[in-house]
Amino acid sequence: MKTAEYSLVQLKNGVHSVRSSAHGETFHPVIGPTAEAEALHVRQLHLPERLRKHAGEFVIWDVGLGAAANALAVLRATRDCPGQLHLISFDHTLEPLQFALGHAAELPYLSDYRETVEALLAGRGAAVEFTNGRNTVVWSLFLDDFPSLLARWQTGTGEPSAAPAPAPHAILYDPFSPAKNPAMWTLPVFVNLHHRLQPGRPCALATYSRSTILRVTLLLAGFYVGVGHATGEKEETTIAANALELIEEPLPLDWLGRVRRSTSAEPLVEAQYRQLRLRPESYARLEAHPQFNPGGGEGTCSWPFTNRTA
Repeated sequence: MKTAEYSLVQLKNGVHSVRSSAHGETFHPVIGPTAEAEALHVRQLHLPERLRKHAGEFVIWDVGLGAAANALAVLRATRDCPGQLHLISFDHTLEPLQFALGHAAELPYLSDYRETVEALLAGRGAAVEFTNGRNTVVWSLFLDDFPSLLARWQTGTGEPSAAPAPAPHAILYDPFSPAKNPAMWTLPVFVNLHHRLQPGRPCALATYSRSTILRVTLLLAGFYVGVGHATGEKEETTIAANALELIEEPLPLDWLGRVRRSTSAEPLVEAQYRQLRLRPESYARLEAHPQFNPGGGEGTCSWPFTNRTA
C-alpha cells in the first residue's frame, strides 16, 4: 500500500498510521493518530472546556495539517460544545491527506468527517463551513510554506488574498522533527508566531517535543513554557503560552541548570539543524525572562530579535 511519497504502516498496538518516505518519519508513531491527538492537543489544551466558556469565535491554528488527525480530533472532542469554532490548518502540501483519504478503511478517524475533508481538499484554500453537533465550524486552509507565510505577514508583504489569519486561542504545533524539518523550528519562526498572538487573548501551544533547544527557543521568542503531558512512550511533551495561567507545570528555575549543561540548547536561526551549547547572551536573556524573574523588568514579548548566524 504505497505511493512514491507515503505509505500505510501498522504500529505495535495494531493501529495504522501514515509514513512519509521523504522525511523518514511516521505520523503519530507510538500510540496512533487518534490517541496522540487527543492526549497531546485536545486534553492538554483543555479545548472542550475552553470552548464551552468562550463567547464568540474560538480560533485554533492547526500547524501541520498532515493527514488531519489533529484537526479531526478537535472536531470530535468539541461537537457537544455550543459555540463558534474557526479551525485554521497550515501545510505546504495536501498529499498526505489525499493519501489518508484513500485508506480511510484503515484510518477510522476519518470516517465521521469524510465529506468535510473531501470538501476541504476540493476547495484547496476555500473555507468549509458546517454544523458540527452543537457548534458551527469554519475550517480554513493555508496551503503555503509556514515560515515564509509568517514572515510575509510580519513584513506586510504578499498578495491581498493571503491576509493574516485571525489570532489564535490555541495552536496545535505538529511538523516533522527538527532534525528532518529544521525550517519549522527556528527562533525567527517562533518570534513571528508570537507576534501573531493578540495581547489580552490567552493562547496556548502544544507540541510533542520536550527538547531543551525547543524550550529555550520558545522562551526566547516570548512564550512562557511548561512541561507537557506524557503521550505514549514520551514521558513529557511541551506546552507554551502567552499567559502563564494556561500552563499547569511551568519550567522551574532550576531547569536553567540543565540548560547550562546541555550540548544542544542554542536556538536554530536558519533552516539547518545543528547542536550548540547555549551562548552566554542567550542564557542572560533566559535568566531575565519573567517566568524565572518575575517583576524583573522588561519581558521577552518586547525584546527585539536580531537575526544572526549560528
